[in-house]
Amino acid sequence: MGKYLLMYEASGRIKLINEVQSFPSGFTKREFVVTTSTDKYPQDLKFEVVKDKCSMLDQFEPEQEVVVSFDIRGNEYNGKYFVNLSCWKIQVAGGGGSGGRDEEYSQEPPARGGNRPAPRKNQVAEAEPSLADLRKEDDFDDDIPF
Repeated sequence: MGKYLLMYEASGRIKLINEVQSFPSGFTKREFVVTTSTDKYPQDLKFEVVKDKCSMLDQFEPEQEVVVSFDIRGNEYNGKYFVNLSCWKIQVAGGGGSGGRDEEYSQEPPARGGNRPAPRKNQVAEAEPSLADLRKEDDFDDDIPF
């Protein structure tokens, strides 16, 4: 049985972006909140980025409409269970991407309800990183208690 890859996506408006948090172990993370726009009752979802991905939030600000690609990460620490939404890609929603390009998104549709499938991406001259490049397993340290 092969490894099955689930991809999750949420869209909404950035509510807040926190500063980078550094820990004595050298681990860094940055949290941000997106208010969903497609639900009957909008939800505030807290995402995190870790290590070198913390800087990718520098180009965003509150009130921007974004699409967030993420993994659901869970772990146990001292008998308590934690779930984190680990962002590995964030883009401006619609056609207002960086550099003036008209950006659409390309991913397989999410496997579960509540997440909208993404439209196909137009061909662009620049090479875009692969999913494997964006989702490095060493970015996640499951021994951390958060």
